[in-house]
Parts: sequence; structure tokens; C-alpha cells
Amino acid sequence: MSESSVFDTMMLRLRDSCRYYTGYPKDLGPSRVIHFTSEREFVQLLHQGYPVVVAFTIRGNYTKHLDKVLEEAAAMFYPSVKFMRVECPKYPGFCIARQRKEYPFIEIFHSPEQAAAQGRIADPNVTKYSVKVLPFTYDVSTYGFREYFKRHGVQMTDGK
Repeated sequence: MSESSVFDTMMLRLRDSCRYYTGYPKDLGPSRVIHFTSEREFVQLLHQGYPVVVAFTIRGNYTKHLDKVLEEAAAMFYPSVKFMRVECPKYPGFCIARQRKEYPFIEIFHSPEQAAAQGRIADPNVTKYSVKVLPFTYDVSTYGFREYFKRHGVQMTDGK
């Protein structure tokens, strides 16, 4: 019985002192990953002016790993980058519009601007926008996101 308490004490000290200990779940606080519900909500999120990392997913073992990575990255880069998860079986129209066959995949949306040529519009209340979309081809980890943001000049207000 005393051995387990010594072990527990040692593990507690290790978790407190070691910044990069990964064997224990991290306390990330409330989830910062936004779940996709509609395209209108997505457009409103884009107009806040922050880059939006969108993970297009289906159910599977890799998706569980991806969810953990997204939670950790969302907590790390909040509030300068927003993270969103789209469950493609629930919202097939939004996913099919991306024209990708391999799931899961990640894309980064940012810089919405009103389109210069509106073209033919049936409804005068509809405004077209152009959004810069970049595929995410880096390592799927918080380190991969950090390197991607550095390379593409995304300003982060990270306290670390």
C-alpha cells in the first residue's frame, strides 16, 4: 500500500514539474472546437476576422486521434485561430462542395473579401464573397499547426 502512495506522489511531482509529459490527459478546460451546424454560422465565424481551421471528418479510429489533436490545438491557439469540426455524414452538401474523396482532411479558411464581380444574382440581398482556402499538408499535431501558421504568416496572440 505504501508503494502505491510513493508511486502516486512521484507521478504527481512529474506531472507538475515536466511541461512535456504526455502520458496523462491534459486539462484543456472547456472545448474550444466549434461543431458545424450550418453554412450561415460558418460565414459568421469567418467574418470575425480569424483564420478558421476546418476538419472534415467521418467516424473512424483516426478521427478519435484527430479530435484530441484539434482540442489541444484549439486550446493553444485560442483566440487568434478558430477550430471547427464538420461531421460529413450529417452535412454531406458542405463536404461534397470541397471535392475531396479522402477523409478526414483539414483546410484553413481566412481573409473573406467581398467579390469584385457579383455576377448575376437573383436576390439583391445575396452578397458573394471570396475566401482564401489553403489545404493543410503538415503533421497533424499542435506542432504542425504552429509551423503552418508561422509559414503562412498567421498572427498568433499566444502567451507562450
